[in-house]
Amino acid sequence: MSASLADQPNDLAVALGGNRPGPTGDPRRTLIAVRPRLEQLLLRWSEPGDASGLVCSWSPLLMTDPVGGPSGQPMYCNAVVLLRGVQRACNARDALQLLDQLHDLERAFGRDRAREQRWGPRTLDLDLLFWGAWRLDHPRLVLPHPRLHLRPFVMEPLLAAMGESVNWTA
Repeated sequence: MSASLADQPNDLAVALGGNRPGPTGDPRRTLIAVRPRLEQLLLRWSEPGDASGLVCSWSPLLMTDPVGGPSGQPMYCNAVVLLRGVQRACNARDALQLLDQLHDLERAFGRDRAREQRWGPRTLDLDLLFWGAWRLDHPRLVLPHPRLHLRPFVMEPLLAAMGESVNWTA
């Protein structure tokens, strides 16, 4: 183990959610379909050359009532993935690059941020929750996520992912 905290791995967490059908079906099927692509994206982003020391820990899928936004929305399907062992040094450029890749993946699963209502229904929402203890206050991204601690639909799966990874079935 290194004597410097700066050399220690920084776990990274991403929340997944959706409450509208997308190209692969209902929100549950969307999360099941996006899982391998998201895992591959995170591993590639984190360790472009060698991802052997990285581990993705997945929460169970959780059905929750919508919080905020327009009334009458359908229930959400939510989950969290925790990427353990990230050695990449925390910096704004790489965090924003990851955010852009997450948004690209959302678009691939039918999300159009320009046409949707704020906090309204969506096919897929991918939120970067934190990257170690690092703090970022950028117009496009705030880390840790500013409402993370206020959202049971994020905290419950995050705590589960911190415990034991779960396999999902179709």
